[in-house]
Amino acid sequence: MENKANDVTKMTALLAATLAAFLVPFMGSSLNVALPTIGNEFAADAILLSWISASFLLASAIFTLPFGRIADIYGLKRIFTCGIITYTVFSFLSGTAPSAMSLIIFRAFQGIGASMMFGTGVAILTSVFPLAERGKALGINLAGVYFGLSIGPFLGGIMTQYLGWRSIFFLNVLLGVIVISFVILRLKGEWAECMGEKFDLKSAVVYSFTLLLLMYGFSSLPGTLGIILTVMGIIGIIVFILVDTKVDNPLLDMDLFLKNKVFALSNLAALINYSTTTGAVFLLSLYLQYILGYTPQKAGLVLLPLPLIMVIVSPIAGELSDKIDPRILASVGMALTAVGLSFFSYVGFFTALPYVIAGQLVLGSGFALFSSPNTNAIMGSVKKRNYGVASATASTMRLSGQVLSFGIIILIFSLLIGKVQITPDTYFNLLGSIRVAFKVFAVACFMGILTTAYGKISSI
Repeated sequence: MENKANDVTKMTALLAATLAAFLVPFMGSSLNVALPTIGNEFAADAILLSWISASFLLASAIFTLPFGRIADIYGLKRIFTCGIITYTVFSFLSGTAPSAMSLIIFRAFQGIGASMMFGTGVAILTSVFPLAERGKALGINLAGVYFGLSIGPFLGGIMTQYLGWRSIFFLNVLLGVIVISFVILRLKGEWAECMGEKFDLKSAVVYSFTLLLLMYGFSSLPGTLGIILTVMGIIGIIVFILVDTKVDNPLLDMDLFLKNKVFALSNLAALINYSTTTGAVFLLSLYLQYILGYTPQKAGLVLLPLPLIMVIVSPIAGELSDKIDPRILASVGMALTAVGLSFFSYVGFFTALPYVIAGQLVLGSGFALFSSPNTNAIMGSVKKRNYGVASATASTMRLSGQVLSFGIIILIFSLLIGKVQITPDTYFNLLGSIRVAFKVFAVACFMGILTTAYGKISSI
């Protein structure tokens, strides 16, 4: 009877976490296709358009780790539920935004809600699934992410073309209500391995402010303000480490990085991987609609192979990581990702469609082969009491990488295009910017192979 109850808990947790995992990438990938339409409605330049995505990622990155620690203390399910509610409310407000700036602000609050889910969903799965089944569960969870990425561009393109871009947010509201009802009514139990411990507010404030300075500063380079904020952010990291190591219940146990090589290197690999891949769909969406002249619907259809191959490969990669050292799989995935990114550094005004599709298949296969084994390696390297923080740390690396990715794009756009609205007169510079961005991402990803390989070699 107890085993049956455990099986129900596992399946319910998997469904709840996977449904929530679907929401955010579905929103993001749908919105990428809609950004040119939003830019036309609000007369927004390329940099402002980038911030519609970057504000969400920045807010998520800032709050994921603090909420991960809060979840370990007060309960994973409680914070998970609060996150879905917050995300749904600000999805509605984003759909009613009267300007690009208000949309950026609402997206930031939407990102705060998402940060509560990021720091808890994987932790709940890790808590209820035994080690032998964990990789498969994480693979299924990531398949939900990739399904959101898959259907997002296609459905988002259709909705943008026929119902307007605001309909994307309202659909997210409906999906959010479904997930809220599912979690509240069906997911039983609570997980709080650090109940009774104190939350270190001082470290949380220093951490959040530091990340804000660092991420916003980097996105403002090469200007003077960007340099100042980036330097202040680096100083803030040092201050955070000094503060966090002197408290009894730290926000982030630094021993996880200093004494756990697998945890440290796997997180660094995640940071590199996501910083090189996140901006790919955004860049391809601009390329297909501005350079090749595709409609939002057609662009969404062309972008379908990338996340679709992720849906197929991710569960397989997750299950393999239960049998093969996940760091080996992650290294192979990182290599394929680098090759896939290299494809798009050579696109032009007359690039054939099969070339674009082939590049997506290679990139998607590599990304899926990296992600679930990398997550399995991170979660399998820590004790149960650190699941919330470990999950949140992995999510923070992912989100920081995503923000960094858009920071690199914003920097390249600032240097090569400038703060002007995208018109046919700027298409040549836009194409050049897209090529440069993919070259930078490919080089960084090739360097990231050394990180995952070293993590394996150093443990032998």
